[in-house]
Amino acid sequence: MALIALAADKGSPGVTTAAVALAAVWPRRVLLAETDPAGGDLVYRSAAAHGGPLNPNTGMLSIAATARRGLVPDQLWDHVQPLSGGLEVLVGLGVAEQAAGLAGLWSTLGHAFASLADSPNAPADVIADCGRISGDTPAVELFPHASLVLLISRTEPEALARVRDRAAALAGKLHGGPRGAASLNNPVIGVVLVADPGNAAKLAGQVNDMLVHAQTGARVVGTLADDPAGAEQLAGRRRGRLDKSLLIRSARKVTADVYQQYGAAWAAQAQAQQAHAGQPPQGHGAGR
Repeated sequence: MALIALAADKGSPGVTTAAVALAAVWPRRVLLAETDPAGGDLVYRSAAAHGGPLNPNTGMLSIAATARRGLVPDQLWDHVQPLSGGLEVLVGLGVAEQAAGLAGLWSTLGHAFASLADSPNAPADVIADCGRISGDTPAVELFPHASLVLLISRTEPEALARVRDRAAALAGKLHGGPRGAASLNNPVIGVVLVADPGNAAKLAGQVNDMLVHAQTGARVVGTLADDPAGAEQLAGRRRGRLDKSLLIRSARKVTADVYQQYGAAWAAQAQAQQAHAGQPPQGHGAGR
């Protein structure tokens, strides 16, 4: 159905934690791709399904050679590793210097990610952790292929000012200018706030009003709980009922709201694209 790209403007608001949390409760089969050119984190914080460490050489690093010869979406699965718990991951680069091997390939990857949902063999949505996108990071070349770009932000005033300005800049780059909050231009630009659950709803409303007033073309699509204990559980560094954590409960609400708001439109677009290409619509299995 979709490529969902997650990113932040500056600092460390928890993009990787947000990406893993959303992928863990995504209602369909999903591939989590670490596409931060500065390097991935999961190889350091998560165990593989076999109980040992993830292989840092299988993922974005190994896919570079394949992509230079052309990339069929199903080939992505050849570079995927399952985490403990079953989440399928395309492990990120080890260090920023390795990003040179992906020069000129980011758009190719974006097209493959977006097309994976319509694979006749192993369809899946893709959640891409793009890290920080300030400056000239090449990860923004994925965005034109995305259905939804989610900017992750904490709620300090300076963080909100930056996410407002970044959303407006992305609207100009991707849509040719600012749009209203109800814009149907693809990709939709959304904001996810990492907030104290006690006042998350009030903050979300205030920030949404700010985004609309500034004509950023973005809107708040949900809030994730600022839950350090849940984040530790998600990373496997703390025991406990992860499914009962505030982080995972809030991630479920975000995914449900995203699907309620955009799912039907994405499905219609996919069917229209398939019809234009002369392909029969693909059926998809049940989600996670």
